[in-house]
Amino acid sequence: MLELAIGIILGCCALGAGCAMIAGIGPGIGEGNAVAKACEAIGRQPESKGAVTSTMLMGCAVAETTGLYALVIAILLIFVAPNTFVNLLLRVIG
Repeated sequence: MLELAIGIILGCCALGAGCAMIAGIGPGIGEGNAVAKACEAIGRQPESKGAVTSTMLMGCAVAETTGLYALVIAILLIFVAPNTFVNLLLRVIG
């Protein structure tokens, strides 16, 4: 019975980490769209290259934080949470 509970804890932590990494899709799509629009803007007005590029890079950096937060959550779910939950289970059982 204990092995089943530990298996469920480990499986749920792995599933949660996988779901957290789905958040990496959003920044990739958003940054791709931002770069595409910046290239279009530079193509239309080459003299505004500096302003467009700096604004695009700042926007991409802000968008990337979502993916980094998801990575941190996934790492915590893989390496920290299982041990914490198993220790809690063992303490409750006695």
